[in-house]
Amino acid sequence: MLVELVAFVVSRQHAFEGRPVDGPRPDPEPVARTSIEVRAGLGIVGDRYYGQKIHKNAAVTLIDAASLDEVVRTLGLPGPLDPHLTRRNITLRGYPIDELAAHRAADGTRVTGRRFTLDSGAGPITFQANRPANPCAWMDEVLAPGAMKALRGHGGIRATPLTSGVLQLGPADLTVLD
Repeated sequence: MLVELVAFVVSRQHAFEGRPVDGPRPDPEPVARTSIEVRAGLGIVGDRYYGQKIHKNAAVTLIDAASLDEVVRTLGLPGPLDPHLTRRNITLRGYPIDELAAHRAADGTRVTGRRFTLDSGAGPITFQANRPANPCAWMDEVLAPGAMKALRGHGGIRATPLTSGVLQLGPADLTVLD
Protein backbone atom coordinates (compact mmCIF):
# COMPACT_ATOMS: atom_id res chain seq x y z
CA MET A 1 0.00 0.00 0.00
CA LEU A 2 1.33 3.42 -0.91
CA VAL A 3 1.78 5.75 2.09
CA GLU A 4 3.61 9.01 2.65
CA LEU A 5 6.28 9.40 5.33
CA VAL A 6 5.54 12.96 6.46
CA ALA A 7 7.77 13.50 9.53
CA PHE A 8 10.65 11.92 11.41
CA VAL A 9 11.71 12.76 14.97
CA VAL A 10 15.09 11.75 16.37
CA SER A 11 15.86 13.13 19.81
CA ARG A 12 18.88 12.40 21.99
CA GLN A 13 16.97 13.41 25.12
CA HIS A 14 13.48 13.08 26.53
CA ALA A 15 11.67 16.43 26.33
CA PHE A 16 8.54 15.41 28.24
CA GLU A 17 9.80 15.26 31.82
CA GLY A 18 8.29 16.81 34.88
CA ARG A 19 4.89 18.43 34.87
CA PRO A 20 3.28 19.18 31.51
CA VAL A 21 2.14 22.59 32.76
CA ASP A 22 5.83 23.57 33.05
CA GLY A 23 6.33 22.85 29.34
CA PRO A 24 8.73 20.50 27.57
CA ARG A 25 12.46 20.63 27.98
CA PRO A 26 14.01 22.44 24.99
CA ASP A 27 15.90 20.23 22.55
CA PRO A 28 19.61 21.03 22.28
CA GLU A 29 19.40 20.34 18.53
CA PRO A 30 16.60 20.09 15.97
CA VAL A 31 14.68 16.81 16.13
CA ALA A 32 13.19 16.86 12.62
CA ARG A 33 14.96 14.70 10.04
CA THR A 34 14.55 14.07 6.32
CA SER A 35 15.93 10.54 6.65
CA ILE A 36 16.55 8.05 9.44
CA GLU A 37 18.75 5.01 9.83
CA VAL A 38 17.00 2.08 11.50
CA ARG A 39 18.94 -0.85 12.96
CA ALA A 40 17.45 -4.24 13.72
CA GLY A 41 16.69 -4.76 17.40
CA LEU A 42 18.18 -1.37 18.33
CA GLY A 43 15.97 1.40 16.96
CA ILE A 44 16.77 4.65 15.21
CA VAL A 45 20.41 5.75 15.19
CA GLY A 46 20.79 8.88 17.34
CA ASP A 47 17.49 8.53 19.18
CA ARG A 48 17.29 8.39 22.99
CA TYR A 49 15.82 4.87 22.93
CA TYR A 50 18.43 3.45 20.56
CA GLY A 51 19.95 0.25 21.94
CA GLN A 52 18.21 0.45 25.32
CA LYS A 53 17.09 -3.05 26.32
CA ILE A 54 14.28 -1.69 28.48
CA HIS A 55 12.80 0.00 25.37
CA LYS A 56 13.41 -2.89 22.93
CA ASN A 57 9.68 -3.34 22.29
CA ALA A 58 9.16 0.41 22.03
CA ALA A 59 12.32 1.44 20.18
CA VAL A 60 10.38 3.09 17.34
CA THR A 61 7.04 4.89 17.58
CA LEU A 62 4.73 5.52 14.64
CA ILE A 63 1.55 7.57 14.25
CA ASP A 64 -0.92 8.13 11.43
CA ALA A 65 -1.16 11.78 10.36
CA ALA A 66 -4.91 11.25 9.94
CA SER A 67 -5.11 10.96 13.74
CA LEU A 68 -3.78 14.50 14.02
CA ASP A 69 -6.26 15.67 11.37
CA GLU A 70 -9.02 14.17 13.51
CA VAL A 71 -7.77 16.10 16.55
CA VAL A 72 -8.04 19.31 14.50
CA ARG A 73 -11.61 18.43 13.48
CA THR A 74 -12.68 17.25 16.95
CA LEU A 75 -11.30 20.30 18.74
CA GLY A 76 -12.20 22.80 16.02
CA LEU A 77 -8.61 23.99 15.66
CA PRO A 78 -7.78 26.56 12.95
CA GLY A 79 -5.10 24.60 11.15
CA PRO A 80 -2.98 21.48 10.93
CA LEU A 81 -0.90 20.25 13.87
CA ASP A 82 2.87 19.87 13.66
CA PRO A 83 3.46 16.09 13.77
CA HIS A 84 6.89 16.62 15.33
CA LEU A 85 5.19 17.80 18.54
CA THR A 86 3.82 14.31 19.25
CA ARG A 87 7.43 13.07 19.55
CA ARG A 88 6.52 9.95 17.56
CA ASN A 89 9.55 8.86 15.53
CA ILE A 90 7.65 8.27 12.29
CA THR A 91 4.50 10.03 11.13
CA LEU A 92 2.95 8.51 8.05
CA ARG A 93 -0.18 9.20 6.05
CA GLY A 94 -2.29 6.66 4.23
CA TYR A 95 -2.62 3.71 6.60
CA PRO A 96 -4.40 3.33 9.97
CA ILE A 97 -1.22 2.23 11.78
CA ASP A 98 -3.03 1.75 15.11
CA GLU A 99 -4.74 -1.35 13.69
CA LEU A 100 -1.38 -3.18 13.76
CA ALA A 101 -0.86 -2.91 17.54
CA ALA A 102 -1.08 -5.79 19.98
CA HIS A 103 -4.43 -5.86 21.75
CA ARG A 104 -6.92 -7.98 23.67
CA ALA A 105 -9.56 -9.87 21.71
CA ALA A 106 -13.20 -9.74 22.77
CA ASP A 107 -12.70 -12.96 24.75
CA GLY A 108 -9.73 -11.44 26.63
CA THR A 109 -6.96 -13.33 24.85
CA ARG A 110 -3.87 -11.41 23.85
CA VAL A 111 -3.46 -10.76 20.13
CA THR A 112 0.12 -10.20 19.04
CA GLY A 113 0.89 -7.09 17.04
CA ARG A 114 1.44 -7.53 13.33
CA ARG A 115 4.65 -7.47 11.33
CA PHE A 116 4.92 -4.92 8.54
CA THR A 117 7.50 -3.34 6.24
CA LEU A 118 8.18 0.23 5.21
CA ASP A 119 10.17 0.91 2.04
CA SER A 120 10.89 4.45 0.84
CA GLY A 121 13.17 3.28 -1.95
CA ALA A 122 16.27 1.91 -0.23
CA GLY A 123 14.75 -1.50 0.52
CA PRO A 124 12.12 -2.70 3.00
CA ILE A 125 12.57 -2.46 6.75
CA THR A 126 10.55 -4.96 8.77
CA PHE A 127 8.95 -3.93 12.05
CA GLN A 128 7.09 -5.86 14.74
CA ALA A 129 4.15 -3.81 16.01
CA ASN A 130 3.82 -4.04 19.78
CA ARG A 131 1.56 -2.13 22.16
CA PRO A 132 -0.23 1.14 21.43
CA ALA A 133 1.61 4.41 22.05
CA ASN A 134 -1.09 5.86 24.26
CA PRO A 135 -1.31 9.65 24.40
CA CYS A 136 -0.37 11.40 27.62
CA ALA A 137 -1.14 14.72 29.30
CA TRP A 138 1.72 16.30 27.37
CA MET A 139 -0.47 16.25 24.24
CA ASP A 140 -2.77 18.81 25.90
CA GLU A 141 0.22 21.12 26.37
CA VAL A 142 2.10 20.72 23.09
CA LEU A 143 -0.80 20.19 20.65
CA ALA A 144 -3.95 21.73 22.16
CA PRO A 145 -6.14 21.38 25.25
CA GLY A 146 -8.20 18.22 24.79
CA ALA A 147 -5.71 16.55 22.44
CA MET A 148 -4.93 13.71 24.85
CA LYS A 149 -8.58 12.62 24.95
CA ALA A 150 -8.99 13.17 21.21
CA LEU A 151 -6.02 10.87 20.50
CA ARG A 152 -7.22 8.00 22.70
CA GLY A 153 -7.33 4.84 20.65
CA HIS A 154 -5.24 6.28 17.84
CA GLY A 155 -2.10 7.74 19.41
CA GLY A 156 0.15 5.45 17.38
CA ILE A 157 2.09 2.27 18.04
CA ARG A 158 5.38 1.15 19.52
CA ALA A 159 7.45 -1.17 17.36
CA THR A 160 10.66 -3.16 17.22
CA PRO A 161 12.72 -3.03 14.02
CA LEU A 162 13.49 -6.56 12.86
CA THR A 163 15.73 -5.54 9.94
CA SER A 164 17.96 -2.56 9.23
CA GLY A 165 17.77 0.15 6.61
CA VAL A 166 17.16 3.78 5.77
CA LEU A 167 13.88 5.65 5.38
CA GLN A 168 13.43 8.98 3.55
CA LEU A 169 10.53 11.40 3.80
CA GLY A 170 8.09 11.08 0.91
CA PRO A 171 6.29 8.20 -0.76
CA ALA A 172 6.79 4.72 0.66
CA ASP A 173 5.30 1.26 0.47
CA LEU A 174 3.76 -0.27 3.60
CA THR A 175 3.17 -4.02 3.49
CA VAL A 176 1.46 -5.95 6.27
CA LEU A 177 3.17 -9.35 6.47
CA ASP A 178 0.87 -11.35 8.73
